[in-house]
Amino acid sequence: MRRAAQEGLDAQGPQPDLYCWLALGHVAEDDDDHDDCAEEAFRAGLALQADHAGLLAGYAEFCLRADAFEHPARAGRAAGLSRRLRELAPHSAEAQRLAEAERWARRGYWEDIRMRAAARTAEHRSTEAQARALAADLAGGKVAAASAVDPADREAAVRAATLGMLSGPWNAPVRLIGRHRTAVWAVSVGLGLLTNVLLRQTGTVESFGIWGWLWLAPVLLVDRRFAAVRREAEVRHVAALEASLAARG
Repeated sequence: MRRAAQEGLDAQGPQPDLYCWLALGHVAEDDDDHDDCAEEAFRAGLALQADHAGLLAGYAEFCLRADAFEHPARAGRAAGLSRRLRELAPHSAEAQRLAEAERWARRGYWEDIRMRAAARTAEHRSTEAQARALAADLAGGKVAAASAVDPADREAAVRAATLGMLSGPWNAPVRLIGRHRTAVWAVSVGLGLLTNVLLRQTGTVESFGIWGWLWLAPVLLVDRRFAAVRREAEVRHVAALEASLAARG
């Protein structure tokens, strides 16, 4: 995204949309140097078009996430940018996205715990859904062909990456646990509790320890494997989008 936006700026000159994509690309890197570059791009874009909803929303969200101790001026700009966006486009998708970011920034301790738990639950469901889609693709005799995937289709990119990285007989246990993750997790928790009780009753250990919970290790490893595939799919998806944009330019 960042490279394609920069190439577009070099070829076509300053444009607000390209500055918006450039800024968001720097934000995605989550690095201090890139944060400075992102702010420069946001400011450059808004200097060209002060009422650009995408730039206002992106810059406001970026400032909301800034550390108020390390970057007080940046964090202080969030309120003004948010107010400006609500004045210009109160019912836009950008305003709704920014409102969600503001609710996230104001979350309390217990709400943070609940949101983290919900995020983990969603990730676990993604593992199971991803594994079931993989099983369907394998049953249908599909062959991994990432080059044939539509660059704009993120779901297809994830399925192609999963098929390419987790097919083959050596990955059969990973696919099996992934498809039945909820059941395997429940059985593993039960075995963990039973193992800990037996270890205490036999005098092997004096208190509950980590030994019984080793039953959970396969599920956690499978989660990490599928998450790694999703991250790789995201990288391929962005690279394909950049190549597509570069070809059009």
